[in-house]
Amino acid sequence: MIDMLWRETLMLKVNTDERLVWRGRHLSTSFLLQVDQAEYVIQISAGRIATVKKGPFPIADWVFALRASEAAWLEFLKPLPKPGFHDVMAMLKLKQLKMEGDLYPLMSHLLYFKDVLASVRRCEVAV
Repeated sequence: MIDMLWRETLMLKVNTDERLVWRGRHLSTSFLLQVDQAEYVIQISAGRIATVKKGPFPIADWVFALRASEAAWLEFLKPLPKPGFHDVMAMLKLKQLKMEGDLYPLMSHLLYFKDVLASVRRCEVAV
């Protein structure tokens, strides 16, 4: 289920949200989202999700990475996550999420990335 959310729902939710795309219009980058051992490289082009590819990847083709357990991501994706899982920065503080790589694109577009990841939370699929 979580695989479908990241691979299919994320692109649909982001690319159909014109305000979100407009907010990220100056951003083109790629990042790795890791769920336990499953890896996804998400390519962003002018605020739109261009591709979501599932790994493993022999060569790192991403600028920064967000890594968390499946249990942590499942809690994050709930419509009303418990405190500490409502936001990627809260997950980082609780050591439920690891960030690595060049964090400049993430931090300079933090609200965009928070909304991109939370967009999946708004879907009708029960998590």
